[in-house]
Amino acid sequence: MKNPLNLFKSDPKVAVIRLTGAIGTGRNALSDAALAPIIEKAFAKGKLKAVVLQINSPGGSPAQSALIAARIRRLAAEKELPVVAFVEDVAASGGYWLATAADEIYADDNSVLGSIGVISGGFGFHELLKTHGVERRMHTAGESKSMMDPFQPEKPEDVARLETILAQIHENFITQVKTRRGEKLADENLFTGEIWVGQKAVDNGLIDGIGHMVPVMKARYGDKLQFRIYGQKKGLLSRFGASILAQIEERSLWARFGL
Repeated sequence: MKNPLNLFKSDPKVAVIRLTGAIGTGRNALSDAALAPIIEKAFAKGKLKAVVLQINSPGGSPAQSALIAARIRRLAAEKELPVVAFVEDVAASGGYWLATAADEIYADDNSVLGSIGVISGGFGFHELLKTHGVERRMHTAGESKSMMDPFQPEKPEDVARLETILAQIHENFITQVKTRRGEKLADENLFTGEIWVGQKAVDNGLIDGIGHMVPVMKARYGDKLQFRIYGQKKGLLSRFGASILAQIEERSLWARFGL
């Protein structure tokens, strides 16, 4: 005879938050403001066994990466839920920062991970202006207001100031990784901006193993496990609305990892 109490038992569930794309404040980018209602809803929906992060991101804004990861950690502590990350093509730079919000990180044999560093890029147009006879006019109050102006020659003092800022952000990134990965990390030579693939990332302690979401989570919670998917909806109009410059910038982030 079947136990009548089993009639009232529901199948175990996990919430899956998809974090796909570059990180920033652009229309289609991953940002804390855009993801906040999605993340909050994922953690709040019913009785969950865990929350899963599906990550495929080449990085982007350090501040947005930190804000998103911090929100996930706050809710995980509040709801007392384990968080497990699964990396697809890449979790590099800010993408890896997002992965550190999880208690465990898994990836494919071909996933690219790491790039624990900070980069700043730009263009210089002062020679172009000179060639076309264009005069640049700028007036500021404060000697640092025009730092790294692309229409002026690069100044050594501006470069030194920028390097100080980048070093501070890099140190924050290192602290995040050390705090979340702790003794799992192999050594101190992981913070140079280098990237690793699959098993090498396991060997270095950046991730916990090679594995895919469905088999890993079903092995843990049973074959009847249900997956509730949450993520940003990017419509056709939204994609066309993104500026050409923003699209080029995002494309360049992916291209750094051969994607």
